[in-house]
Amino acid sequence: MKVHLQVDGSPTAARASAAEIAATGADGLFTFEGQHDVFFPLLIAADATDCRLMTNVAIAPPRSPLHLAHAAYDLQLYSGGRFRLGLGSQVRAHIEKRYGSKWEPPAARMAETVAAIKAVFAAWEGREPLNFRGEFFTHTIMAPNFNPGPNPYGPPPVLLGALGPIMTRTAAQVADGLLVMPFNSARHFTDRTLPAVEEGLRRSHRTAGEFQIIAQAMVAVGRDETQLAAAVNGVAALISFYGSTPAYRPVLEAEGWAEIQPELNALSKQGRFAEMRRLITDPMVARIGVVGTPEDCAQQIVARFGERAAEVCCYFPGYTPAGADLADLIGALHRAPVAR
Repeated sequence: MKVHLQVDGSPTAARASAAEIAATGADGLFTFEGQHDVFFPLLIAADATDCRLMTNVAIAPPRSPLHLAHAAYDLQLYSGGRFRLGLGSQVRAHIEKRYGSKWEPPAARMAETVAAIKAVFAAWEGREPLNFRGEFFTHTIMAPNFNPGPNPYGPPPVLLGALGPIMTRTAAQVADGLLVMPFNSARHFTDRTLPAVEEGLRRSHRTAGEFQIIAQAMVAVGRDETQLAAAVNGVAALISFYGSTPAYRPVLEAEGWAEIQPELNALSKQGRFAEMRRLITDPMVARIGVVGTPEDCAQQIVARFGERAAEVCCYFPGYTPAGADLADLIGALHRAPVAR
């Protein structure tokens, strides 16, 4: 299984962070749209390493498809064909109150965003004139002085992050791949994610072999008891944050923990994050995250996703795993037999 790690998003730290990730033996690195821009660190990383590069994810609703197409096309060119554009929709409160943008039906808008980006790519590749007319976007002008022309590495793949069945189905219907939400469990992935993927592929008349699933996991890894306790605490804190979001309730529902979601939500609105963490039990961490030695964690990731995913993005929230543990985890995942 190929492994991708998150690069430090600060432009002053991205080069060193990317080099450290490459030294672990990881196959790729990704950015998260949080405290820093999601594209700039990948430009730095492209120059510093030979790793695969990915936005995971760039929030699409505040951006136009043309902005996204230019950033993706240029990163594909500069990296020599190592870039993948991962997109996400975010939730309404963040789109309206953090980005100051307009909230529109998320699955329909994301589907149209992907289609519009691909229409722009097709125009630049010389396959067809730009004539995209949708519900949310219209792209019909591409004069030669605005057209970069064919990319020698081809247009980058467009991936879509999803959790719920409608967005997951949309990803399988229009995108090149699915970024599985890291707030997940084996039961939710099997019972809810995969059926939605199958329905999306059926609608797009594609097979599973024509669509990539990239797993993601919150990993609490360690051999030392003290280190492992800190890792579990970090994963639990992130689970409590994700769990406070109403849109993410289905994962808790699938595991029989739905009743905790309103309480987490209420505490988050009061800023009582320590109390949120205390609501997350060890069984919750074990089922939504993965916990244990490097070999144990690798085995759990493969058991959960390996039949459908040949790549995984690993998160280590709130702690830094020991270098030897990280190397052992990556080595164990590289040796694991998975879907091809």
